[in-house]
Amino acid sequence: MKKGMLKQILLITDGCSNQGEDPSAVATLAHQQGITINVIGVLENDQSEQPEGLEEVEEVAMSGGGVSQIVYAKSLSQTVQMVTRQAMTQTLQGVVNQELQQILGPNQSIEELPPEKRGEVMEVVEDLGETCDLEVLVLVDTSASMHNKLPTVQDSLYDLSLSLNARMGNNRFSIYSFPGKRKDIDKIMDWTPKLDSISSVFPKLTSGGITPTGPALRAAIQQFEKKRNLRSLMTRDESAREEPGY
Repeated sequence: MKKGMLKQILLITDGCSNQGEDPSAVATLAHQQGITINVIGVLENDQSEQPEGLEEVEEVAMSGGGVSQIVYAKSLSQTVQMVTRQAMTQTLQGVVNQELQQILGPNQSIEELPPEKRGEVMEVVEDLGETCDLEVLVLVDTSASMHNKLPTVQDSLYDLSLSLNARMGNNRFSIYSFPGKRKDIDKIMDWTPKLDSISSVFPKLTSGGITPTGPALRAAIQQFEKKRNLRSLMTRDESAREEPGY
């Protein structure tokens, strides 16, 4: 089985979208393109009830084939790492299930295997979780109500980088915020293997405005497409330079 590349969008928000297309529909589109959508709904530390807007968190993650979690800001760091790894395992289980169906037939899944066989399969999944390449685009809601939570978001993303870089597989992160100043999303940090410089970038974030989650997710999906096209272009250029006459 090839270790491959896992692609995730990690949406960090504290409320429902209020402009543009349905984010759940966009999340379905992302999942069809092999991109998992994970969503973390952030509550204020002194908030006793969950706002109605956070019901959307579960719907978007479910449509995007990912994991959702509602969390208080003070527990955000641990949750970001847990959700990212949990989604990675869930995605890999799906890949393994697809391969099992090709080998054993369409009615066979991991859960239906005998316990000892199931254990062997989960060992493969865990190994792939440590060795597969991972791309995580972090999409941060910077609408007005997120203002006080942004320092905690910064710390949690730095911790996520440290945690995942302990893996054997290659990691690449990028960070975008929404709503953007002129576009649906603004690039905070381009693709990088580590988030060491996040402390110099994040304090510059400004918060305010509406919450166009659907358009922001669609724009985030397009970043993976742009990255793939750029990689293909660079590969063609390298091949051309290697040919005689260049």
